[in-house]
Amino acid sequence: MDLRDYLLALMEPLAPGDELEPGLRFTGASTELGLRLSFLVEERDEVHVEVGPRELGLKYAARSERLSFAYRDGGADHVDQKLGFRVCQTVAAHVGAREAEVLSRLALDVEAKAEQAEGSARIRELHGTRLLELAGVPGERFYTLSPYLGCLIGCRFCYAQSRLDPMRALLRLPQIPWGSYVDVRVNAPELLERELRELPRHVIKFCPIVSDPYQAVEKRFELTRGCLEVIARADDPPPTLIMTRSTMILRDLELLRSIPHAWVGASIPTLDDSVRKHFEPRAASVPERLDMLRQFKRAGVQRCVVVQPMLPGDPIALADALADVVESVSIGVLRGEMGAEQDFADPRFAHARGEDWQRREAFALRDALEERGVSVWVSELPPPIAKWRPAAAQA
Repeated sequence: MDLRDYLLALMEPLAPGDELEPGLRFTGASTELGLRLSFLVEERDEVHVEVGPRELGLKYAARSERLSFAYRDGGADHVDQKLGFRVCQTVAAHVGAREAEVLSRLALDVEAKAEQAEGSARIRELHGTRLLELAGVPGERFYTLSPYLGCLIGCRFCYAQSRLDPMRALLRLPQIPWGSYVDVRVNAPELLERELRELPRHVIKFCPIVSDPYQAVEKRFELTRGCLEVIARADDPPPTLIMTRSTMILRDLELLRSIPHAWVGASIPTLDDSVRKHFEPRAASVPERLDMLRQFKRAGVQRCVVVQPMLPGDPIALADALADVVESVSIGVLRGEMGAEQDFADPRFAHARGEDWQRREAFALRDALEERGVSVWVSELPPPIAKWRPAAAQA
């Protein structure tokens, strides 16, 4: 069993599709964006309930004896506070009856899957039962695909660590710094091959939150490549977006070119490589990332860039550089400093932690990109790939 199976076990005897109470339908569980149980209220409002160990002291709307529960909306509109609290309280009451048994089984499972130290990194090899996880909002659904959980590139401002810390705590794994651990789903290609046969078609987005598909362990395990090979040989391969901060992706250029609707995305939060070295010391340099995108451009593969957070540098020069290699860019601001407090404490960069500065720079970059004919998008997917529908849905 993987962690998602234990989340589902907490909801037993309910299964996805069943009502927890009239008008509150349980729709599924996910570990891609943290520990999450999802519900549909009155067949209209999506509410995601985030689960964490009570001892972490997380913000909560309800608690059971050992777990805490908070709510998050599933779309553009915020969940009504009373509704969010009611859903969390109902879930907590249901889960409380089973949590002792389920968490005891989980503890035994964790003992059998100990982390192995490899240099300064801690690595767990896992055999999962599910790989693709449905995400997005109605009208723009996609699957997340993460062969790895955790990221050895380890950008300290990355908000993924806030999603994985509760997961590690629930697994009774040591709370060690972000960037020093990774779980490896060693059977990811086999799972993907089965799921592409069994599940409805949607866009696939590699490692959107909790990992980088081309971090260092990919050299050893080649799971990202294995998954791409599965997609490439599938009947009617789904559109595939793969995001990275690594130039190792060039190894798979020909493979990606063979996938009809493949997109390559890079994260480039600044044009100043000295700033990149300060905030992203293990990631590829800015010139390397731009050159990687140029090579995919010459190969005819669609490309995009995500700029998040805004880091110090000239937004006009960044717009010029991006306009040369991509046709669309997503812009986001800092979502909390996470483990990067010391990075932002440096007097050279302290101004960049401010919300006003982040928004001002984001607006300046947006305007400069639009002046250069580069589209700016705010959803999870670039507009062309977001509009894709399987042939059956178009008929």
